[in-house]
Amino acid sequence: MDSSLFDLTGKTALVTGAGRGIGLAIARGLAMHGADLVLVARSADQLKAAQEQVQAQTDRRTHVLPFDLENVDHIDSYFARVLRATERIDILVNCAGTTIRGPSEDVSLEDFNRVMKVNLTAALVLSQAFCKHCRSARKPGRIINIGSLACHAARPTIVPYACSKMGLLGLTKTLAVEWAPHNINVNAIGPGYIATELTAPLKADADFDRWVLSKTPLGRWGQPEDFIGTAVLLAAPAGDFITGQIFYVDGGWTALI
Repeated sequence: MDSSLFDLTGKTALVTGAGRGIGLAIARGLAMHGADLVLVARSADQLKAAQEQVQAQTDRRTHVLPFDLENVDHIDSYFARVLRATERIDILVNCAGTTIRGPSEDVSLEDFNRVMKVNLTAALVLSQAFCKHCRSARKPGRIINIGSLACHAARPTIVPYACSKMGLLGLTKTLAVEWAPHNINVNAIGPGYIATELTAPLKADADFDRWVLSKTPLGRWGQPEDFIGTAVLLAAPAGDFITGQIFYVDGGWTALI
């Protein structure tokens, strides 16, 4: 196999939600295949630990630039700051996300809007800034949006999250079609139930754990590292003819009737 198909040498990837979990695993995977990184999250301490982890495993340049993506009005100026630090961004991974659980009839507009801002609006505004950068530099680009099983189906008590993730899939397909002439590929990855710090309380719930395993043909929770292969495929030359798609990394969840 031609190893250059998965070579990201000379590329720089901006990964949001990179302080831990899926975002950190994807960032680490891109670096292992040659990409330099910009790690984005709210917590400077998390990002510093993530940077140390990446640099312990790879020799890639890793920039740490904390930012709260809820501040959507400041994303353009933040992206300009990123470009001053790196000069180029070739790959954008929109992984940052949040959720608020509760009965749909009780969800406040404030909570709904907050989830939509972080999960959907921030992805749009960052993608817009990235598109303008790629067009100005006359170079191709790759956008990878991290969706969810909620792009495919819903469950009770997650109405803000489900709306944001279904919207993210719509954003992915629309941008893929509209920006194809600019050689910007836009795809999504839909995680199943993944064992991370955020889902630890759910996994510790015996009843919920049994429910997840009963719905997952591969019979286990996913691990953040399970996303590296798909992310590298979508970022690398091997993915040149893939756009407008969502890849469910879910242990077979969406295939089960």
